[in-house]
Amino acid sequence: MKWVTRARPKVDRVACPWLIRKWIDADAEFLFVPPEQVLAVAEQEGAISFDAPSARFDHRDGRCTFEVLLSHYALDDPALFALAAIVHGADVTGEEDHTPQSRGLKAIAEGFQLAHADDHEILAREFAVYDALYTWCRAQTS
Repeated sequence: MKWVTRARPKVDRVACPWLIRKWIDADAEFLFVPPEQVLAVAEQEGAISFDAPSARFDHRDGRCTFEVLLSHYALDDPALFALAAIVHGADVTGEEDHTPQSRGLKAIAEGFQLAHADDHEILAREFAVYDALYTWCRAQTS
């Protein structure tokens, strides 16, 4: 399935593709487009829109898109919930102290965005960060 979101991914727009590939759609293809084109591209490509205004999956009821996806797909893993709290703090403005790790994840995400011009390269390189955080969360919740 194709998934479409805004170009220049940071926290939620990297965390969500990581979650999607690991637990929702292993063959997911991600499209990154200018914000004003997300919905049109979703319609043209038959893609699922996420983390953009009026997208199928976006921030909702105070939750970031990662948290919305967890709920929608009924992913019931304590380590994913712990990771979601970190992502929430790193992604939601004013919530940087939601967890002790949130500010660090935000800095890492911004660093990857500054270091790489290609959105798919950001995903490829930063997925390892989410693999490590998930493993850490699993150790903390077991």
